[in-house]
Parts: sequence; C-alpha cells; structure tokens
Amino acid sequence: MSLEKSLMTDLKEAMKSKNQAALRAIRAAKAAILLQKTDGSGKVLDSTGEIKLIQKLVKQREDSLSIFEKQGREDLAVIEREEIEVLKKYLPQQLSEEELMPIIKEVIASTGAEGMKDMGKVMGMASAKLAGKADGKTLSGLVKKLLTS
Repeated sequence: MSLEKSLMTDLKEAMKSKNQAALRAIRAAKAAILLQKTDGSGKVLDSTGEIKLIQKLVKQREDSLSIFEKQGREDLAVIEREEIEVLKKYLPQQLSEEELMPIIKEVIASTGAEGMKDMGKVMGMASAKLAGKADGKTLSGLVKKLLTS
C-alpha cells in the first residue's frame, strides 16, 4: 500500500478514535505530499521520495522540540513528541550503529576514501545506500569516526 493510501486509512481511524496527535501529524504529512505533487516540477513522488518527505517532517519536529525544551515550553514539546511518534510509524526500521558500521566500512573501502577530505564522497554513497534506514546525523558521526581512525 502506498504511503498516501495508508495515511488516508490512518486518518479515518484517528478521526474515529479522536486521536488529536495522530490527526495533526497525518494531516501535516498529507499536506506535504500534496505540496510535493503540485509544486510544478512534474516529478512523480516514488517510495524513496515519500520516505525522504516523512524524514523531513520528523526532522522539523525534532528541531522544534529541541528549541521548545531549551525555552522551557513543555506544553509545546509534548505536542512535537507526539507527532514525531506518529510520523516515525511511516518510516522503515532504523538501523543501529552496530548494523551501520559494516555497511559504512564497505562504502569507505569501495570509494577508496583515506581521510576527512573524502567524507563527501562517502556520505553521498552511504546516504544513497541507506536511504530511510539511518538519519544523516548518525551517519555523518559514524563516517567521521571511521575516517579519522
């Protein structure tokens, strides 16, 4: 089932159960998909694009969450946490650092990277290979760690 269809099904369920957090998050995801489809670029939104879109929504909420926590706005932070949990259901299972290490080592070996100067090349290949399975922050941290050691 495509992301859009599963969002519609989940939206109906959230309406029936009066789950406000799910309603907010699902409506935001639907709006983002609609904007992507009607942006005039003519690009078709495939499953990879859908994953990137949901990751972007989660990242926005995580950024807002950190700001709200720094400002002591727990009332707003709770809303962001709830929406993050709902949106993460639409992402593939994230790999742990232990699972990522061998994949990144393989990418480093295949690119012939020898130091931090090759980080961009490694990150590009690793991001393409691990699309949706790891966030960029974790990925860049592990790449830096492996390239500097």
